[in-house]
Amino acid sequence: MVEDVAMDAVFHALAHGARRQMVHRLSSGDLTVGELAEPLSMSLAGASKHLKVLERAGLIQRTVTGRRHVCRLLPAPLAAAEAWLRFYERYWTERLDALEAFVVAAPTQNEEET
Repeated sequence: MVEDVAMDAVFHALAHGARRQMVHRLSSGDLTVGELAEPLSMSLAGASKHLKVLERAGLIQRTVTGRRHVCRLLPAPLAAAEAWLRFYERYWTERLDALEAFVVAAPTQNEEET
């Protein structure tokens, strides 16, 4: 049950494009809140709200030194989400393989006209 709550928080955090972009940028290294907010054309307060969602999900850690807030990516929750998704990869691969076989076996429009 606790694991489900944690997974819900991760997927909720990743559901917003701005937060996904922040996570992506943090994968290259630590950044300040200002650096994370800048390319998103949002205020520091807006960026901070998004970062709080990422913090609650355990995806980032924020270190405060004076007025400087530095964020660091914590990859463990992403690994757990990836493992959960990988379980279902087999299902989607099988479905896509079946679709490919159907398309390859289906007569083309030109074959039907002759």
